Amino acid sequence: MTSPNFIPSTKPLPFELHPSSIQGLGAFAIRRIRKGTRIIEYLGERITQAEADVRYDDEAMARHHTFLFNLDKRTVLDAGTIHNEARYINHSCAPNCEALIDKGHIYIYALTTIEPGDELVYDYGYERTEDMGPDAEALYVCRCGAPNCRGTILAPEKKAPARKKPAGKAVSKSKSRSKTDAGAKKVAGKKSSADTRKSTKRTKSPSRKRAS
Repeated sequence: MTSPNFIPSTKPLPFELHPSSIQGLGAFAIRRIRKGTRIIEYLGERITQAEADVRYDDEAMARHHTFLFNLDKRTVLDAGTIHNEARYINHSCAPNCEALIDKGHIYIYALTTIEPGDELVYDYGYERTEDMGPDAEALYVCRCGAPNCRGTILAPEKKAPARKKPAGKAVSKSKSRSKTDAGAKKVAGKKSSADTRKSTKRTKSPSRKRAS
């Protein structure tokens, strides 16, 4: 935080930075943060995907340590240079926050109501490629300590598509509406989530914010 590129928030924040059992400094609530609250913008230097690849070589690192966030297909935010308090919000496989893109900016929102003393965390969901094996899992190790920890900050592996089922008898439309249809409508109304992916580096991936 003593970096000359650290830009502190100009507004009072609902959290403070303290040492975290997950990693380094973490953000801890100093008052109740209600579900849906926009907490802080994630600041970073806007660079190209190509520049991000030049700056960071994941394979050369003993442990992955970058602060990249995909803003769109061409632009990456690098909080390794310009940054604010949002850079210190840690990953967890049981997140209480999420990163969302809204009008060309990335913001951290409360997924649940957060009580004073709780650490603010969100799922980094680093992009996973087909060629990743145990070595990648070890490089992107997760130490969040959550009961459902998947052991890595990489996004969950995509499940193979389900095999087609034999055709069955039709039911009335009112009964055949699936939960996924309703969910799809909700997702469609959101803005895009922040994406933490880099061509060869792993970056975070934000999701879309609900349309206001």
